[in-house]
Amino acid sequence: MSESVELDSVDWRILEELQNDATLPNRTLADRVGLAPSSCLQRVRRLREQGVITGSHIDVDPAATGLALEAVVAVNVRPHTRPIVDQFREFVMAQPETRSLLHVSGQADFLLHVAVADTAHLQEFLVDRLAARTEVRNFTSSIVLEQLHTRALTPPKHLRPKRRRRT
Repeated sequence: MSESVELDSVDWRILEELQNDATLPNRTLADRVGLAPSSCLQRVRRLREQGVITGSHIDVDPAATGLALEAVVAVNVRPHTRPIVDQFREFVMAQPETRSLLHVSGQADFLLHVAVADTAHLQEFLVDRLAARTEVRNFTSSIVLEQLHTRALTPPKHLRPKRRRRT
């Protein structure tokens, strides 16, 4: 896990803007957060170097690509040891249907988000590939009826920096 980095109010504004649109030109970003373009670029570079910004991405509508059915699969593996967890994670992440994988505590060991063409494709994935794994003890799947995206990651009001750091 990464160490926490001290962020000021401008850093958070930059992060919020880039999380909402990673394609923003630096000049537009600088205008939105009230910085000179050179200062803005310097801050974004620092946030990357410190590991706060770890990449950029675009969102793709699975239905537009022919993968209209999404499901969340709760999976238990046994034995729950590091080698088994690593093997399972490697297998799942190599599957083209995988959108995301969470290793969690609680009733399930993993939550797997998949996108498939239809119920036959989901059945093939679950029965022929997932259930065929010897480490998979059991799983339950739930069809996604609606997915709402969260806003950009921002600190709660009581943790939000009040001041701008002097550079």
